[in-house]
Amino acid sequence: MGDLLLVRHGETEWALNGRHTSWTDVPLTDHGREQARSLAPLVGGFRIGAAFTSPRRRARETAELAGFGHARVDSDLSEWDYGAYEGVTTVEIHRTHPGWYLFTDGVAPGPPEHPGETPDQVGERADRMLSKVDAALADNEGSVVLFAHSHFLRVLTARRLGLPTSGGSLFLLAMGTVSRLSTEHGRPVVASWNLRPQSPPS
Repeated sequence: MGDLLLVRHGETEWALNGRHTSWTDVPLTDHGREQARSLAPLVGGFRIGAAFTSPRRRARETAELAGFGHARVDSDLSEWDYGAYEGVTTVEIHRTHPGWYLFTDGVAPGPPEHPGETPDQVGERADRMLSKVDAALADNEGSVVLFAHSHFLRVLTARRLGLPTSGGSLFLLAMGTVSRLSTEHGRPVVASWNLRPQSPPS
């Protein structure tokens, strides 16, 4: 069975400014596009049997520039719905909620169309996505690659490793990087993390 590759999208203006970005469809910056293009040989070094992408523009553009314009769009790969914290920085949130931490506290309720998600809801969505990954790994030769977002991929990693959703806090994920989850003696492990083109897969 192949590995699971996680690609965080390239740089955006909101990410540079530390603004929580879930449904707001901000594009990649020029540097973000360069990051995405540079990932093509890195991801291409693996035998990919299936590719999935978040529906958000920044993830789809990263997938396309990395050579996976055919990636299947799946809404389960969307970023954590930040509710009322959409577009707000952690520093700003701490002014009224000192000590707030996303992975344990969740978000403040937002508008009806984007009410926000609890940590448990994001964990359930990650589990659902992992079921699709396992099906793809069983049906295809090679690895599966996901193009998505920082907080969601961190939760997905925690769930893959058998940790609670809050365990996502342990996995800092940089923009424009590839991370690889594999197995050892039948158990899931982190094989490499935050790879960039100058860093060959371990």
